[in-house]
Amino acid sequence: MARRVFMGMAALVLALGVGACGKDSPDPAPSFSQPPSTPAPGREAIAGIAPEPDQATALDYVDALIKIDRDIVHNKEEKAVDRGRDLCSAVKSTPGDEKKLVDATLQRFTSPNHPDGFGEAKSKRILAATRKYICPSY
Repeated sequence: MARRVFMGMAALVLALGVGACGKDSPDPAPSFSQPPSTPAPGREAIAGIAPEPDQATALDYVDALIKIDRDIVHNKEEKAVDRGRDLCSAVKSTPGDEKKLVDATLQRFTSPNHPDGFGEAKSKRILAATRKYICPSY
């Protein structure tokens, strides 16, 4: 019994001793540096992905794609716009390499009826619409 009391007291003393260790003064308040005057670019901007277009531009883009082939959009307007934004990264990185850009368009724009893309001629038109509406500054 004495052993149990001794062990309990030792544990209590140890716990109090550990809790009492430390600094007497509180931590100073963290100092924050001034935020940059212009916001840092987001991950998408760094990757070359164009910003989301406004609603009117997105609708014009989707209409242009539907005029090329209705199956490009296949009732997934947001996905079509996202694919266009994604294609802009290739446009930004290789703006003069038309063959590479057409190949990228073939890979990005697919549908259940066109799993290998829409062919070279339609891909060139998709690329032109993407440049016009989604990433005109690239």
